Amino acid sequence: MNIIKMREMEEKKNKRGVAAKLLLKHDHVQIMNLVLEPGDVVPEHSVPVDVFFYIVEGKGTIKVGDEEAVVSATDIITVPPNTGMSLAADQGEKFVFLNVKTPAL
Repeated sequence: MNIIKMREMEEKKNKRGVAAKLLLKHDHVQIMNLVLEPGDVVPEHSVPVDVFFYIVEGKGTIKVGDEEAVVSATDIITVPPNTGMSLAADQGEKFVFLNVKTPAL
């Protein structure tokens, strides 16, 4: 059994300047824990694999393709390959989520 304790994982800024923790990575999946501070934005981008976001804490706005929604803890958002996506934290709270890519990049 492998228990991953997110709170104990090393945090680094990713290429978009967001606090990120690499939780798991192998050929089939990559799981990152990302934390957006109030007002932070991840600009629109796309990746060539399936992605889903699991919202751990807080509230924010996610845009996938032409659709935009406010999401909060326990929501899951799916993103098909090569689809534009962006995320933004609300002004008043952190926006904490898991970013899962299958297969891993």
